[in-house]
Amino acid sequence: MSPIVSGSSDRPGNPDRASTPDTSSARPAGSDAPLSPLPPAVVDTSVDDRRTAGLTIGVDVGGTKVAAGVVDGAGTVLASIRRPTPGHSAAEVADTIAAVVAELCADYEVKAVGIGAAGWIDADRSRVLFAPNLAWRDEPLRDEVSGRVGLPVVVENDANAMAWAEYRFGAGRGRRDLVCLTVGTGIGSGIVLGGELYRGAFGIGAETGHMRMVPGGHLCGCGNRGCWEQYASGRALVRAAREIAAMDPSAAAAMLEACGGDAERLTGPDVTEAARKGDPAAIRCLTEIGHWLGEGMASLTAILDPDRFVVGGGVSDSGELLLGPARERFAETVPARAHRPQAEVVIAELGSQAGLVGAADLARI
Repeated sequence: MSPIVSGSSDRPGNPDRASTPDTSSARPAGSDAPLSPLPPAVVDTSVDDRRTAGLTIGVDVGGTKVAAGVVDGAGTVLASIRRPTPGHSAAEVADTIAAVVAELCADYEVKAVGIGAAGWIDADRSRVLFAPNLAWRDEPLRDEVSGRVGLPVVVENDANAMAWAEYRFGAGRGRRDLVCLTVGTGIGSGIVLGGELYRGAFGIGAETGHMRMVPGGHLCGCGNRGCWEQYASGRALVRAAREIAAMDPSAAAAMLEACGGDAERLTGPDVTEAARKGDPAAIRCLTEIGHWLGEGMASLTAILDPDRFVVGGGVSDSGELLLGPARERFAETVPARAHRPQAEVVIAELGSQAGLVGAADLARI
């Protein structure tokens, strides 16, 4: 049989690299500077345990695409497939997932399937309780797919899957307590505490994008007003840029040039590109989003006290234009800032494959 998938030698992480603990340093006498981060607890992921035995398939399901890959215990994607998400029928989506799994199984012997789905997943990792961009309402996705492919299946929230991948193989490797934020159209997040993925009592924890930051603020898709993702996301970035373009087109000339002069066609990447070229208005927009991001991270720190924030998603492509202001505001607003170590804020490493890599690894647990 001829190959039906394209092999990939890209390794999403480097599991062989040594974890280098941060070096603590004392705060100078009389200084208000925050304490340096403590050395992280190093997690040994090289042990050949239940998480590294055998191949699994990870599937990342979003509103527009179904991406799947065969992943080994070191986080290496051996082969991958991508298909459009079919319409809005739950049965058609399950059929598409089963089809890509079957194609991959034709060339690889796998033992389980992990599905990262953009929605709220129940505590048993079996049902999608709600998905904003797909027709999943209390959908028994695990059983629907397992019955089609004849393999064990687990279902996980896509942001949780990304967080787990970054913890195991990416920017969170070697840390036991981290928060991973996916800053895209909204804010997705996943939390790892003590080396375990935090899911909450009902499976739908870590929806930090829906923390209320501004009572009575912008209306959110969740039905509330003033949620964090309304102020620190791609949607918020575009709204800020369009407001500038409407009030002062000359100040937004570089951004308007990128979208043919029509502010309604302005996108997040347009703003980022203009900012990279030094456009003051675009830089101001990213600074505003970064400051809101830092505000939310400071609030999360008061509750969780992580030692690292990992930031991914489309808006993170702006790099330090976003993270610089986020770190600045985080340092200004974190509780007891002069008397505690501060979490690091870093860019995610695994890119678009993080979701399927994390889902595949969670299928081993």
